[in-house]
Amino acid sequence: MARTLPLAEPPAGANSLFASTRGAPRRGRMVELGERRIRVLIEGERRDQPLVICEAGAFGTGADFAAIQAALSPHMRLLAYDRAGLGFSEPGPEPRDSLAISDDLKAILDQLGEAPPYILVGHSMAAVHVQVFALRWPQTVKGVVLLDPIPAEALARPAVIRVVKGSIPLANAARVGSSLLLTAVSAPLLGDAIGLAGEPRAEKLRAFASPQHNHWATKELECWLKDGEQARALGEFDRELPLAAITAGRARAWWKQMQAEPAHRSRSGYAENLSRAGHASLLGPKHCEAVVRAIAFVMKAALASR
Repeated sequence: MARTLPLAEPPAGANSLFASTRGAPRRGRMVELGERRIRVLIEGERRDQPLVICEAGAFGTGADFAAIQAALSPHMRLLAYDRAGLGFSEPGPEPRDSLAISDDLKAILDQLGEAPPYILVGHSMAAVHVQVFALRWPQTVKGVVLLDPIPAEALARPAVIRVVKGSIPLANAARVGSSLLLTAVSAPLLGDAIGLAGEPRAEKLRAFASPQHNHWATKELECWLKDGEQARALGEFDRELPLAAITAGRARAWWKQMQAEPAHRSRSGYAENLSRAGHASLLGPKHCEAVVRAIAFVMKAALASR
């Protein structure tokens, strides 16, 4: 079993936002993964049903799922975590692609003694991480929920490739800005688009201002197109796998169709679009009821298939 350790201290030279949260209560536990430590958040009691694993999108952390964990933890066991280098977690070896991320998640689950089966929940960029995990260890995964995903198929389209490549200079600017304390100044206004409260919000603001977090989030972003290649090489989700897709906003019909396509292919599929939700606010208290419905749908289908 994994050892519970004190949460990581801020890196040397950290900005004032780190200092302001150093003495605050912090949630979760640090789990040893070789010579590094990963912050893990587990809510809910062990039950005779799949563990729900929440994988954050680009620049996200385990805090992104605080509202969802709070809503579902009386009924299910949910795990969220900070990927290597993000939030409170210590960096891991490069490249930070989907294969490395899925390896880390598998190791975390093994360390914690959290045995399968699992339901995987992936937001945004994490759709490809979830797909890679599900296809590498298909016997462990009994359902998938995709939240406003950027699917692997989309990452082969020229228009999407241009957007991804264009996002990297912006991410590098955020990395530089965090080292100059610029993101610490803007964190209260820009650091939490989800709409969290309390300690989860403080964690989001801390990450937004953190040079380490921005550095390793950018390293992940640089692998995004490669992640798509890795997922496509492994294949599509099994049609027998229960799968829900919740999308947000009022994008063009072809994009919504592509986002929801994995759910349409599933024999136990469910798709819903929230036109008034944003890409991030989908996870927050205002809109997470739709996410709760989707997870409950997949959980019911997974249990029925046993």
